[in-house]
Amino acid sequence: MHLDPLILSRLQFVWVIAWHILLPAFTVGVASYIAVLEGLHYWTGKEIYLRVSSFWIRIFSVSFGMGVVSGIIMPFQFGTNWSRFSDATANVIAPLLAYEGLTAFFLEAAFLGVLLFGRKLVPAWAHFVAALMVAFGTLLSSFWILAVNSWMQTPAGFEVVDGRFFPTDWWQVIFNPSFPYRLAHTVVGFYVTTGFVVLGVAAWLIRQGKFGPEGRLMLSTTLWLLLFLVPLQIVLGDLHGSNTLRYQPAKLAAIEGRYDTTSPVPLTLFGIPDDKAAVMHNEIAIPWLGSLVLTHSLDGEIKGLKEWPADQRPPVGPPFFAFRIMVGCGLMMLALVLWGTVLRRRERYVQSVAFLCCCQAASMLGFVAVLAGWTTTEVGRQPWTIYGLMRTADSVTPSLTGWNVLLTLIGYVLVYLVIFPGGGLVMARIIRKGPIGLDNAAIESGRPAQPVEALPGTLIEATTS
Repeated sequence: MHLDPLILSRLQFVWVIAWHILLPAFTVGVASYIAVLEGLHYWTGKEIYLRVSSFWIRIFSVSFGMGVVSGIIMPFQFGTNWSRFSDATANVIAPLLAYEGLTAFFLEAAFLGVLLFGRKLVPAWAHFVAALMVAFGTLLSSFWILAVNSWMQTPAGFEVVDGRFFPTDWWQVIFNPSFPYRLAHTVVGFYVTTGFVVLGVAAWLIRQGKFGPEGRLMLSTTLWLLLFLVPLQIVLGDLHGSNTLRYQPAKLAAIEGRYDTTSPVPLTLFGIPDDKAAVMHNEIAIPWLGSLVLTHSLDGEIKGLKEWPADQRPPVGPPFFAFRIMVGCGLMMLALVLWGTVLRRRERYVQSVAFLCCCQAASMLGFVAVLAGWTTTEVGRQPWTIYGLMRTADSVTPSLTGWNVLLTLIGYVLVYLVIFPGGGLVMARIIRKGPIGLDNAAIESGRPAQPVEALPGTLIEATTS
């Protein structure tokens, strides 16, 4: 039996990064949310912000630890499975990854201990600063990692000498053509993902009839935030798409399922792509709308994949369907946020069983959208690791055998199927216990405890009255 080390290496990378990306998609947003809560607690002195912050800090600590463990594997794979890629790009990528470690990781490591264990040891302002630094560290990490990925998508500021890439302008390397759009779109996507997790947890706490004030605070503040972020994400996605049309037209053709150059372009809602025949079967499309959405004109032209040689075309199926999954998740998110905004009057969103159940069901939508977006971006880049310059087939370690990769892939699968469900169970246990009681929170903050006020208009009260 022939085992292709290239295919298996790609599958191994997919397995590892698909699990890992779920963690920064949550920790980046929740770190900023904790910083906001800590700031509100510091400035207002209200204990409820302390209770909610302490609750999410406990969840953040588990997810952050899982993220560090799974993240270590990523650069490790570059050496074991993708050594030719590492050798060719080391002068560009290695410094960027080093900057990520020297800035983001050390910043997080330095202040995470204060955030987790320092509430009784440092002044309130210092604890707030620690929360800010941890949040800033997660954003810095996203900055450097996305700079690397964006350079691979739209390389700039380099020269090639003897088959190796050397930087000639670090500003262009970091702020390459797709980086600002990818950074904004990804970070806002992470915030939206976290927001829907908070919505789901808040809805569950409210439906349990416990921790009503905390659940209502989480639900209200997050809905306000998402009312701004979800439309912003749609705008950023449009800008990112325009950038892709300019710098990666073959990827955009795959996303839209365009095999033939067309003007005006219909917007394909559904179809079954056939790469061998270079045709879209059973296509359902809206005339003219594709040109308007993609080029912002009614007669805009989109190049079809037939404009490129067959060996330079990305596979259409994965980016075509993944993009529509991502957009579908975004539309469902927008609908839920608008529904919650309508229900704000007289706090009906707290009493609506249907709305709270939908919030719980939608808590994972952000993760689905992130995975779908990542699939769209990375599979749409194929067959290149460095877009237009270095093929994926030329990036794999030459001495690898299929059995080598298969054994390590099996090992990664088994370990990840222990780590991630285990971490998920720990976080679920924290959620079931709910925010810490006011007495404990007050003791930790050094202030006298006060009684918890009952939540008026809770679900239990609404359904029994």
